Amino acid sequence: MKKHLTIKVTGKVQGVYYRASAAEEARLLGIAGLVRNEPDGSVYLEAEGPEEALQTFVAWCRRGPARARVNNIEVSEGNLKNYTSFEIVRQ
Repeated sequence: MKKHLTIKVTGKVQGVYYRASAAEEARLLGIAGLVRNEPDGSVYLEAEGPEEALQTFVAWCRRGPARARVNNIEVSEGNLKNYTSFEIVRQ
C-alpha cells in the first residue's frame, strides 16, 4: 500500500547537491514526489511509495549526501497525490 510523506530537512542542506541526490535515491527506491529548496534554507520533500521504501528514503534523508550536514528532519503523513515521477522543483 502506498503512503504519502511530507519531509522537511534543516541544516546545511542547500548548495550541497541535496536535491539531486534525493531525487536519485528516490528513483532508485521507486518513490515518486518532489524536492525543492525553501527560502529559509531548508529542503522540502514530498514522497509517495510503499512503506518499506519510504522508511529507507527517510533514513537516507537523515544523512543526505556527503557534503550535507542534517540538523533536523520533520516527517508527517498526508493524503496521496498520486505522483508518477520524482522531480526537482526549482523556484
